[in-house]
Amino acid sequence: MMLTYPPTLPIQPFTKPVRGSVTLPGSKSITNRALILAALGKQTVTLRGALFSRDTRLMIAALRQLGFVVETGEPALTIRVEGRGGEIPVREAKIDVGNAGTAARFLTALVCLRPGGTYHFDGDEAMRRRPIGALLEALESQGAKASARSFPFTLRTAGLRGGAVDLDASASSQMLSALLMVAPQAKSPLTVRLKGEAGPKPFVTMTETMLRQFATAPAEYQIEGDASAASYFLALPLVTGGEISFTNYGGPLQGDVRFRDVVAAVSSSRRGVARDFREFSDTFLTLAALAPLLSGPTKISGIAHTRKQETDRVAGMARELTKLGQHVIETEDTLEIHPRPLQAGVGIETYHDHRFAMSFAILGCHDLRKNGRPWLTVKDPGCCAKTFPAFFDLLAGLRAGSH
Repeated sequence: MMLTYPPTLPIQPFTKPVRGSVTLPGSKSITNRALILAALGKQTVTLRGALFSRDTRLMIAALRQLGFVVETGEPALTIRVEGRGGEIPVREAKIDVGNAGTAARFLTALVCLRPGGTYHFDGDEAMRRRPIGALLEALESQGAKASARSFPFTLRTAGLRGGAVDLDASASSQMLSALLMVAPQAKSPLTVRLKGEAGPKPFVTMTETMLRQFATAPAEYQIEGDASAASYFLALPLVTGGEISFTNYGGPLQGDVRFRDVVAAVSSSRRGVARDFREFSDTFLTLAALAPLLSGPTKISGIAHTRKQETDRVAGMARELTKLGQHVIETEDTLEIHPRPLQAGVGIETYHDHRFAMSFAILGCHDLRKNGRPWLTVKDPGCCAKTFPAFFDLLAGLRAGSH
């Protein structure tokens, strides 16, 4: 079900401590990897606990455009994929990746398994600024030809011959994951040689683990609850008091479970902390949005690569926190937030980025005026459809249940 929201959403504060249980949506990172790996397999796989959001729908639509049979059972959170053993059924297709980084990088590598294919890629305006050139260069060393180094581009493919491939994955580990997933289908062993350090390592480890899991040819595969999405509800009791339990949190594949250690440190002292978020950077916005409620400064480092994600997340976060009256020191790789009295009546820009909407929504749950009236609004709340379409409904349900 696709939910709709107004252009601007006032956030209703909690006036009582939160109490409740949360079932998280399936992990976007795992769902989109599982879709690719299932399509590459030799049999039919049923994915359970799958995420249905804009990013995963784009991946499903693209696989269908490429000729794969993908059947969805949204009420049951299942996706059934008929594997083709490394074959790309359709020779020419138009593929829309929206602003989904996983779809963009994974599908670009996937189609290169087809000799003599022609594939036209495009996406949202924001995707045209996101890095893909290094992956295209690596694939060209295997015989592919790309018409450009950014979206939109046409990719003429020649199969993967194997051998050594050089890749600069410093801008996004998804480019390395893309090559790792298709490497077993190359005509001869394919080795990726990294130029510099890749992006966050936990996502590469996730890919390697899932490759081993799918190598056993499972008939079913269970998707973990989204650890990035959990960060908002782990943080909510810091804002409102109370406690939340989870029905599907804490699987072994996701590095973002490390955010619970940050929450534990903040909970014990209510003071700002200094943390390196390089290995779980999707959650840094959650802490940054909470920083005004903590005593003393909060310093967040290891986030330079997030300037090239859905938006420049470092600059955007600095801008929105400053509008809220906070003193923010920004460098290429860090944010240092010094709490000041919060300004009411602020509309938060989300930059088409779901994590801005969800992080500041949690801050808005703070009863700033002590009267239960909204003091913060989130613009374009519908951008949460990217990974968590029901976020605001779930938040409202927790508020109603607590009150």
